[in-house]
Amino acid sequence: MRVTFDHADQEAANIQTFWFKPEQPVDYTAGQFVELTLPHPRPDERGEKRWFTLSSAPGHELIGITTKLSPDGSSYKQALQKLQPGDELQMSETMGDFVLPKYLTQPLVFIAGGIGITPFHSIFEWLAEHYEQRSIQFIYGVKSEDEIIFQDTLTKARQHATIVVGEPSETWGGERGQLSAELIIGLTKPSADSLVYLSGPEPMLETLEKDLLAHGLTKQQLVTDFFPGYSNL
Repeated sequence: MRVTFDHADQEAANIQTFWFKPEQPVDYTAGQFVELTLPHPRPDERGEKRWFTLSSAPGHELIGITTKLSPDGSSYKQALQKLQPGDELQMSETMGDFVLPKYLTQPLVFIAGGIGITPFHSIFEWLAEHYEQRSIQFIYGVKSEDEIIFQDTLTKARQHATIVVGEPSETWGGERGQLSAELIIGLTKPSADSLVYLSGPEPMLETLEKDLLAHGLTKQQLVTDFFPGYSNL
């Protein structure tokens, strides 16, 4: 499907949301992802295609992706930042099962590492717009306070986030350190019927998944959304 770039929002110094208008309405579920093809001159070895979770909520005219950027980033990310309103990209069908479970009363634990907050933002926006309440405990890990985003959406969804900062300033009064299985279990105390959703950089998720299983959670309790190309938070 063809999508047309509309505008971008600055979420943090190094994080932007890019908004696109699809040529026809897109039917998707909060938490799903797409592949975007962005032709550009002299693409590097990573090419012209990327997977992105949709950070927007379903049911709107525009769809959005949110990503971290850097001055020495890939040719794709640099081309993304140079988009002008009206520029066209190709988008795949939406896909993925990182979505809310069918049963409204099932206890949920959401763990976001850095840019891994994007599927949860889509989910929280959808919940707020539909006035739907779920039993959710949310832990959000970032490298620094400057990378904390989407707090207005959490407020609208009446959702509290326990924020864990890896390299905090002296004035930070919340949790400090890295996301770990011990911290997650200590803060959330998941029950046998809890689902634990993990979203973030691939190396971080691989470690968390292994350690959570070692701490007694089952494979059936874990739902993962790996973000390739990010070494860590």
